[in-house]
Amino acid sequence: MNNDIIWWGGTLPRLADLGSGGDDCMPGHLGIEFVEVSSDTITARMPVDRRTKQPYGRLHGGASVALAETVGSVAASLTVDRAKFATVGMEINANHVRPAYDQYVYATASPVNIGRTTQIWQIRIVNEQGKLVCISRLTMAVIAIEQK
Repeated sequence: MNNDIIWWGGTLPRLADLGSGGDDCMPGHLGIEFVEVSSDTITARMPVDRRTKQPYGRLHGGASVALAETVGSVAASLTVDRAKFATVGMEINANHVRPAYDQYVYATASPVNIGRTTQIWQIRIVNEQGKLVCISRLTMAVIAIEQK
């Protein structure tokens, strides 16, 4: 882990503020909640329940991707001056490694590259036992707020 704080302004974001605004959209519908922030990572969890399973009782791959994009997007937005810049998704991929059937899955976003115009984030999703469920890579564009 890096000891340098990557977040805009050099201070850790408040955990309570990370999920604000998500209650009435995808994160809220899926039960995503932020649980940890460090100098260079953000972690959220999502329940594996009726909202996030596919018909065979396993965690739906699309729910994993929604979790990965949520955590990575929030992380990216916290590395820029949000009064001047927005971060928007360009591409996401996911490799589903093992199924999850219940409890929670935890997604941790960490930067691969934080550039002036493009950011790349890795998101590891693990089960309650810490075993890898999904690995995802998210590419974000940094754009001037007036282009948003």
